[in-house]
Amino acid sequence: MSEWWTYGLRDLLLFSPQAYYRLFELHNLAWWPLPLVMLGLGVLTLALALHGGARAVRAAALIHAACWIWVAWAFHGERYAAINPAAAYFAWAFALQGVLLLGLQRAKLAPAGALQRRVGIGLLVFALLGLPLAGPLFGRSWAGAEVFGMAPDPTAVATLGVLLLVEARRLWGLYVIPLAWCGVSGATLWALDAPEFVVLPLAGVLALVVARRGA
Repeated sequence: MSEWWTYGLRDLLLFSPQAYYRLFELHNLAWWPLPLVMLGLGVLTLALALHGGARAVRAAALIHAACWIWVAWAFHGERYAAINPAAAYFAWAFALQGVLLLGLQRAKLAPAGALQRRVGIGLLVFALLGLPLAGPLFGRSWAGAEVFGMAPDPTAVATLGVLLLVEARRLWGLYVIPLAWCGVSGATLWALDAPEFVVLPLAGVLALVVARRGA
């Protein structure tokens, strides 16, 4: 029997790439046409971010809070848990993030011309358009596109974008779970030999660096 330290992350995964990607197809098909609704909500948060008012950002935060709680139950709890025992912990973390996002109701906006605001909007656009297109571009089915509010990756990146629209002071706790998920997702995709494994960790690093600069 091999010693435990000889095992790598790839050895610990209990599912194949096909099983993982199939999750998103089944998830989208089971709730269709909800993915279109969620995409519309994502576009609404982008419009609110571009509007730039305090009430607009608060409304965007409420939408994101609801989406984190939805992903916690519908994706992690009801679907991902079927192939990954750790998904139950992911579900609790996502639900907690949804509750924590309510703290943005008292947040102050970042200056209009600040770098963190521009990067925040860029991350929102990337989460809404770039990530859903990434799967098909790498040969996956369009039915399995990862959509904001339905899948964890675009939801996490979009929320990092919203967090950058406000001053980072006293809000660092809101970054922990989205950043942690960027690492978890990147590690999972790396273990699955997915060429896009580096995308989410890079998005997380970018958000962290810009947020610290603007603090």
